[in-house]
Order: sequence, then C-alpha cells, then structure tokens
Amino acid sequence: MPAAPEILIGNATLPDGSRADIRVRGKRIAEIGKNLQPGPGCEQLDASGLLAYPGLVNTHHHLFQSVLKAVPEGIDQPLGPWLAHVPYRAWGQVTPELMYCAARVGLSELLRSGCTTCADHHYLYHADTSPELEEAIFQAARELGIRLVLCRGGGSREGSHQGLAVTDLVPESIEQRLQRMQDSAARHHDPAADAMTRVVVAPTSVIHASTRQELLLLAEFAREHGLRRHSHLLEVGFDDEVAREKHGMSAIDYMDDVGWLGEDVWFAHLVHVDDSGLSKLIATHTGIAHCPTSNARLGSGVARVPEMHAGGQPVSLGVDGSASAESGSMVSEMLLAWLVHRAVGGPAATQVEQVQHWASRGGAQILGFAELGALEAGMLADIVLYDLAAPRFAGVWEPQWAPVVCGEPITAREVMINGEWRVRGGEILGVDQAELFRQTQRQLAILVDACR
Repeated sequence: MPAAPEILIGNATLPDGSRADIRVRGKRIAEIGKNLQPGPGCEQLDASGLLAYPGLVNTHHHLFQSVLKAVPEGIDQPLGPWLAHVPYRAWGQVTPELMYCAARVGLSELLRSGCTTCADHHYLYHADTSPELEEAIFQAARELGIRLVLCRGGGSREGSHQGLAVTDLVPESIEQRLQRMQDSAARHHDPAADAMTRVVVAPTSVIHASTRQELLLLAEFAREHGLRRHSHLLEVGFDDEVAREKHGMSAIDYMDDVGWLGEDVWFAHLVHVDDSGLSKLIATHTGIAHCPTSNARLGSGVARVPEMHAGGQPVSLGVDGSASAESGSMVSEMLLAWLVHRAVGGPAATQVEQVQHWASRGGAQILGFAELGALEAGMLADIVLYDLAAPRFAGVWEPQWAPVVCGEPITAREVMINGEWRVRGGEILGVDQAELFRQTQRQLAILVDACR
C-alpha cells in the first residue's frame, strides 16, 4: 500500500506540556499547530491522551549482549572480571544466526521504549571474522526499520585489556581492519541528513587494546572518509593508571596527544574524569554517551554529567549492552540519569528537561544528525506517542514528564521513523514476538552449551 501523502497526528501532548497537531509530509514534520486541517488523502490519528516525544537516540549499545543477560559468573563482578566472564567468554561462539536474533531482540527493546536511533558499538572482530556477523546487525535494523549507526570496533593484543586476554582469537591486523572498515563504509555509510545507516570508527578500547600508531591511523582514516569516532574511556580508574604508566600522561591528555578529542568524537562512560580532563573535554566539545545503568550495575561510579552539561560538553544517553544493563530501555536510562546525580549532588543536580534533551536532541547532535531529535517543523519525522492511559500515570500532574520521572513500564503505542510507522498499537510491525522468543531461546541454548 502506498504511503499517505501526509499524516496528521491530532491533539497530542508535546514535551513542553502544550497540546497541538503534528502534520507529517514525506520524511519530515511539515507543521505543528492548533486545529490543523487534513489535506487530500491524509491519514489521521487522534492522539488525545497520548504524549508525543521526538524519537530517543541511544548513543552506545552492544547488541550482541542481548543474549548475555544475568550470566551468573559476572553478576557481582566489576568491569575487568565481568568482561572476561561474560562478553569475551562468548565472543568466539557468536554466529551470524545468534547475532541476528540478539540484534532483533535488542532493537525491539529499544523501539518499545521509544528509541528510533541506535549506535551499536560492535567489536566482535578478529582475523577470521565472517562479514556475515556484521551484516546480520544491518539486516535486523533494516527489517525493524530503526536507524542504525554501526560503531565499528576492533583492537590488538598489544595492551592491557583484561577481557581480551582470555580469548585465543587472532586479532585483525591494522591493515585488515582499515580495509574491512572501508568496505563496510562503502556499503552502509550514508552521509545524508535522513540516513538510515551510518558507520563510525570505534576501536574497542583506546587505552588497553590500541597502539599509538593505530590510533593515529584510525583518526586519519576517519577524517579521510568523513566518519565520526567513538570508544570506551575512563569507565574505571584503571584507564588512567595505564595511560600514565605507558604514556606518562593522563588518559584525557593522551587522547589529546593522539588527536582523539573534538566535536567528531564521543566516548562512553567517562566516569573517572578529573578537573583537568573535564576542562579539556568541555573545551574540545568531545561528547559523552552517559550510561548510568551500566555504571551502577558494574559499580563503576557516577559520571560528572551535570558539570559536563553546565560547561557545554555534548551529553547523550546510552543503554550500553544488555549484559550490564539488562533492561535495554532508553526510558530506564532517562529515569536513572535523572535520579543518580540527585543522590550524589542533591535535588537540583538534574532537571527533567535536561534529561529529555540528552535522550533525544543531545544524542542526535553527537551522532551528527543535525535534523533529528526535536519536534519542530522541518525536522525529520521520528516521533514517539506514549500511551499514558494506565493507573500508574493517572496521578501525574505534568504528563510530559512521565517517561522520565515514572520510567518503565510504559507503552510506546505508535513509533514513526523518517515518516513511516514502525510500531502500531504497541506492536512492532513485521515482528512476530512469540517466534522471536523461540528463535532466541534456541540460539541461546547453543551458546550456553558452547560456553560451558
């Protein structure tokens, strides 16, 4: 069936608490206002009682970990042992079939929480990696209709990566990595404003699994191909210890020294940042993917996000992998981001509007989507309509705050991406949830048996 020439979403509650109609034409929001009239052939949706948000933007995930939830050997471990016992233990056993199921599960969880863009930090690469593993992620995203940014990982053994040390896989050479990355970018990187797929240069660890020369080459490659850059940094204090021991400077100063700070770079976590490092991150406009659930789950600490935001550093939210943030929900991340800083800094540390921004427009800007993440005329039509007709929301005085202050469970009843419906009536189009559960359980049984 051809798409309607326009879609009119009527009487929705907007993020500022006002009510208005939203007209969508093609891939964009054409108009927002009161009493808008439908044009010829217009599809109409009465959004009375529904809350409209811009699609949420997740800037850090590990989709393969969607089948690594609540692994007993890692349930009470800090980052280093957890990496060894959970994701790296399973690395060599992840097949394209398992990756496809895991990606569908993870992306489904995101869609159900109102997320329309996912940056997946995929690092399961080694010398003999099948290209089908990476393609399985793109296939899953394409079928669900979600916007995907593949952060292409990789690393060497010349470092102190505690998790990588347990594998017997032969890592890619830097030549292999650059050639494969170029192939991936040629197939999937779309620089257009309305792109559904992009590729990012994303070494797994800039401190523990990358050499100075590799980082210089990767930065040069990214600039040459117009790609952004991403990695983990300072999730734990060990990063700084190793940087000072190996390079004679702090981790942030080392990143500056190798050209890995700037507006085209964002790091996940950044928990253990000192005053000098914070000043440098702010001055260079280097972004953060704030992952409060994973940071709490692994006992890593609380990032200085309110200070980063106040200083003008770009801030976004990431769910991280479901092996360390089992819910895989952007709504859960918003709630914890709102709460955790108040536990440390008092009730004025975070505001609801800040968190709304981090979860949408902030993430879109960090990923380089200038026309995404806001409900405004001319912006791309990534729109979520939350259904608040449940007893737990009945007492909410300001319904526009409900996703942030109430958290899960919440129903993203309708989700639109690039002007096309991807979730209707709370159900993801084209996904048989019961069959996805069965397929994933079958693949999980194979994985568990292989890891024993």
